[in-house]
This record gives sequence, C-alpha cells and structure tokens, in this order.
Amino acid sequence: MPAERSDDLLRLRETLASIAPGTSLRDGLERILRGRTGALIVIGQDERVDEISTGGFDLDVPFTATGLRELAKMDGAIIVDAGLTRIVRAAVHLMPDHTIPSEETGTRHRTADRVARQTGFPVISVSQSMQIIAAYVGSTRHVLEDVGQILSRANQALATLERYKLRLDEVSSTLSALEIEDLVTVRDVAVVAQRLEMVTRIAREIEDYVLELGTDGRLLSLQLEELITGVDTERELVVRDYLPAGRKASTPEELLQQLEALSPTALVDPAATAKVLGLGNGEHLDGAVAPRGYRLLAKVPRLPPTVVDRLVDHFGTLQKLLSAGIDDLQAVEGVGELRARSVREGLSRLAESTILERYV
Repeated sequence: MPAERSDDLLRLRETLASIAPGTSLRDGLERILRGRTGALIVIGQDERVDEISTGGFDLDVPFTATGLRELAKMDGAIIVDAGLTRIVRAAVHLMPDHTIPSEETGTRHRTADRVARQTGFPVISVSQSMQIIAAYVGSTRHVLEDVGQILSRANQALATLERYKLRLDEVSSTLSALEIEDLVTVRDVAVVAQRLEMVTRIAREIEDYVLELGTDGRLLSLQLEELITGVDTERELVVRDYLPAGRKASTPEELLQQLEALSPTALVDPAATAKVLGLGNGEHLDGAVAPRGYRLLAKVPRLPPTVVDRLVDHFGTLQKLLSAGIDDLQAVEGVGELRARSVREGLSRLAESTILERYV
C-alpha cells in the first residue's frame, strides 16, 4: 500500500472516531440532517485554509452541537479547530484550486473533496438533498451509514470471527501436540499461520465498525477483545519458532507484514503462506520442520521473555528442551534451581495435557 494512501486511511480512522455516535460533532451533524439544511465543515485551520477562504466572519467561540446546527442555516462553510473545541469561522466561501481532480458532481461535495486534498484537513459534507454525511480525508471519501446497518454487518463479522477462532484453536492445539511428538510438517505450520492471519483480518474489520459506532459499539468491542486476546502474541511466536536459520536478516515483524500483504486468494493457499514464512519454496508442504520452543515456553507460568530467549538460544530446538534435565536447565544464565524445576515441571505438564487433549 502506498505511504500516502496509508496515511489517508490512518487520518480517516481518526476522523471517524471524532464523528462517531456519542461525540459532540456527531450530535451536531445529526441535528443538521434533521433540519435539512446541509453543511460544509472544515476540521482544522492554518494558512492553507485561510488562503482559500473569503467572506464570512470570525467567531472563535466554544464548539457546541447546537451552535454548529444554527450556523449551518447560513450559506457557506464552517471552520472549526482540529481539536473540535472551538468554532473558528462561519459563512465562509471556500475557493479551492479548480485544477484538483474530483469525481464528485455536487457543488458542496466537489468543494469538500478539493479542500481536503489541498489543505490536508478533514472536511465533512452534509448533503441537503441526499440526506447523507460524507467525510473527505486526503483522497479518501467515506459516507457515514446508519448505526443499525453498521451493527448488522458487525454482528455478521463477529459470528464469522467466532467460527474462525474456533478453527484456529483446533489447528493450534494440533500443532502443539505435533511439536511435542516431533512430527511437525511445513503444512501444519502454514495452516496455523494462515488461520492466525485470517482471524486478524476479520478482527481489524470489526475494529473499524467499533470505531464508527462510537458509544454504540461498546458491547461489540468487549466481545471482540475476548475473542482475539493472545492472537497477536501467537502470530509472533509461530514466526519466531519456525524462522529459518538462513533468514535471520528477516525479523518476525517483517514476515508478519509480508503475510498481511498477501491477497485473500493467496492467503487460502498454504503453499503461499509457507513461502512467505521461508519454509522452502512452498512446494514441499509435507517436509519436516522443528520448532525452537517459543510457543510452548510462553505457556510456562512466570517465565520472563529474557529467560525464554536464553533457553531457546542454549538448546536450539524444542525436543532438546523437553529432554533437558534440571541440571541442564541450570546451566543457562538466569535459570537457578527453583526456576529450572518450574520450567521442567511446566513443560512436562504441558506435554502431558496436550497429548491427552489430542488423543482422548
């Protein structure tokens, strides 16, 4: 994704948060919609905005929803500060550069589009005839939808996330059992990484809904948080566990970014996922691979990340960790007798419970 486009999307998210239900700006916009007067609102002011502004009058008064509604009854744009605390000017005639390309047809929307592109500030357009609210941020246009419609789509996405998370838990448990038995193949790792990425993508879609819903999305936010807790950590651990020795130049973060860049079509192909992870060229999915032990050690209680790194560096593979005795563990810097016993007992319990879950 081009950097400029990515910046626009980031600023769009910030703008949507400022106009979500429960905010003063959204209250004001709803009042304008009900009053059927339309409005053009620039969120931010500097010399670029001043250069394309003529007429109107200076106000510099506290921002209120009712004040915004009353000022929208007049022709011209309203300029508020970036923090949405002051109404700076009203009844302003905006004259952006007419050479800036715009696909909008209506005068108000075309002006909003060009002002957003020229100044870099978000611009909100309320259509008097179409009864819609559109946010323009850079080259991005977003039309606000009815809360009921957003909730409906969000609940559908949440139901999909629940199914995907259930499947993720299944393949993750299977991978843990295979790791303990030293039977992991490239396909097993690719499938888990694939499912983790799918869950992450659906979760991000729901996060956008939560952002747009504002106070109406509180319950949805709690449900989402419960479902995806630990997913980001698991993604990193899987990559660290199976990062090929020859690809040390690639960090887990870089590989995760490459996974994120996969198209939806490529993501459903385990071979494409395996190729991104550096596990061969994606053709030999049944080839054996050995984990380093990050995933399993992360489940041992009260084990600091620094000690985990030292254990992995010292033993190299999970199988060597599982076969290590207390004396072997104590040879690692920072692992005393008590911690060695804790690690030994923790790994044994995890191995036993994981195998029982798989075969009982």
